[in-house]
Amino acid sequence: MSTLTQTEICYLLAFPDEMEAPTPAEPVRGLKNAPYFQPVDIRLHTLGQETLSVNGITVTATRQRYEDQVQIVECRFKVMEPLSLPAIQQRQKIEAALETHFVPAACRASGLFEGYLVLMVQDVVGAPDEFVEANSATLARFIRSQREVLDASEIEDILVSRLSYSEDDLTLVDWEAAVILAPAGDFQSDIELLKIGIYQLLRYRLLSQSTEDILQSINRAFKRGKLSVFGPTRGTLRNIVNHRLEIMLEFEHTAQNLLLIGDWYTAKLYKIICDEFYLDDWKQVIQDKLDNLESLISTIQENFSITWSGFLDLVQLVGWLVLLVGYFILFFIEEF
Repeated sequence: MSTLTQTEICYLLAFPDEMEAPTPAEPVRGLKNAPYFQPVDIRLHTLGQETLSVNGITVTATRQRYEDQVQIVECRFKVMEPLSLPAIQQRQKIEAALETHFVPAACRASGLFEGYLVLMVQDVVGAPDEFVEANSATLARFIRSQREVLDASEIEDILVSRLSYSEDDLTLVDWEAAVILAPAGDFQSDIELLKIGIYQLLRYRLLSQSTEDILQSINRAFKRGKLSVFGPTRGTLRNIVNHRLEIMLEFEHTAQNLLLIGDWYTAKLYKIICDEFYLDDWKQVIQDKLDNLESLISTIQENFSITWSGFLDLVQLVGWLVLLVGYFILFFIEEF
């Protein structure tokens, strides 16, 4: 293949960063053709830009916070011959250093963050699909960051999701990385969509973890015997229900953020991103957990109701026994 000379790498990092911004939110900008409607209800705040040197490479980083929940850092840098194996190894070291620099240690330890790679190519490569087919093995190795030679079926699977806006450009999306061929240099519109997709993915992961935490708290409460008439059942149950409601509202809000988006190209590309990021699968996982949680809450409520009813019956029985004993005492006093 001919050497690519006009390339740049964009490494996107996303991690939880809950903080209410003091300034008004800004719209998502840069989508193709300035569509007459923007992504629905996405609150975005630009936090700043910085330039740093990582392993001798200059990196420009732009930080943004989405929905006051997730921070996304867009890191751009250049390496020579980015598709070569030495460049891939160099790039991986830079990515690791950027993760250490930007992602909080707790997020790195828990794995609750996302990193996504984008290769931007401005070289004129002829027909984009022909370029991809002619360099399929090299592009697949770059996307998956592997030294081993991938088999034909795996390469085909990696390169299958692609879309063109015109005859000169092409965007290829995989769940680990993307390649954008754009001789005119229009990369930002696709990167904005990828950032939204990464935000959605991380939010779903966080919601799934929150739901799992509730299920675990119920399990611990059962083991400690807290879910009984004599324990703080009402308070525990109320906290569980309130937490479930918060998750449901956040889940619906996240799912509805993008009811409609952009023109035909933008909509199709975002559909590809959703498929590659398995967003629908994550939505189903959360929905299943919420359904399980609802069943558990119903079971606890029924058990609590039965237990409380039984307790009242016991109190009533003890009362009658006390009354009966009182009658016997009075009887013996009167007799003797």
